Amino acid sequence: MVRFGVMIGPERGDSARKAARMLDDVRWAESAGMDTAWIPQVPTDFDALITVALMGTVTERIELGTAVVPLQPQHPIALARSAMSAHAATNGRLALGVGPSHHWIVKDMLGLPYDKPAAFTRDYLEVLNAAFAGTGSADVENATFTVHNPLGLTPIGPLPVLVAALGPVMLRIAGEQADGTVLWLADERAVGDHIAPKITKAAEGAGKPAPRIVAGLPVCLCRPDEVEEAKARANRILGEAEVSPNYQRLLDAGDAQDVGDLAAVGDEGMIAARIQRFIDAGVTDVSARLLPIGDNRDELVASKRRTREVYAQIAADLRK
Repeated sequence: MVRFGVMIGPERGDSARKAARMLDDVRWAESAGMDTAWIPQVPTDFDALITVALMGTVTERIELGTAVVPLQPQHPIALARSAMSAHAATNGRLALGVGPSHHWIVKDMLGLPYDKPAAFTRDYLEVLNAAFAGTGSADVENATFTVHNPLGLTPIGPLPVLVAALGPVMLRIAGEQADGTVLWLADERAVGDHIAPKITKAAEGAGKPAPRIVAGLPVCLCRPDEVEEAKARANRILGEAEVSPNYQRLLDAGDAQDVGDLAAVGDEGMIAARIQRFIDAGVTDVSARLLPIGDNRDELVASKRRTREVYAQIAADLRK
């Protein structure tokens, strides 16, 4: 069965109010029957794993996923410890999305090397998997890490790891060493022709279960004559990542030219049809970034509420 979720991020505004707003959103997501709330790790904002732990205090059922934690800023043992702590705090509901990020974050913003990100990810996952194995120690020696670290903390249940994988090498690594992939800027053709076949083949070759394929896409309920306005807004507020060569190659693998082309926008039937096309292409999880439109705050708030209620109904209908 396809899982349906929503992205819940800090967004702009007063830092003191962001946590309360995210908690309100995750309460709604659980009450609306969402399977997962996906928390992005915005480079300049809230820590995603701390947010997951906080959300666990106000929810009981919903899976809480990171989309995604960049690997380079922290040692894999440090990330494993944080992840297992959040996993325990949420009673085993964490889905850990990780990725090698992008040169403009790792190199330009953090001043860290961005050489051979795929090889770095492979070696990093080897340490994470050893830490999550529950043996009481992580012992790994590879080209990047030499780790012999006792661990008193183990996962309290299955802790899925999903990797932001865009190219063929990363998709193979995700299929062989993780539980799936978390996507952004991948349209239906990119999923069906490029992503799903490669990661599924890699998982099968490694003797692993079918991988999760999480598609992130903007969703906006609007009149058909407002579709272009909604796409323009998506490009205006969500288009920063398109400058990344990694995402450009992914766009080239599909038909979308930008994030506006990727969005599921229009009336209820138009949104449902677009989401169904993603499912038909091989997506196992839909992660909706709810995108309101309007000329002022009241209109934007009303638009977001309408969009999320319709999205929840679409999710219920498509699960049948």
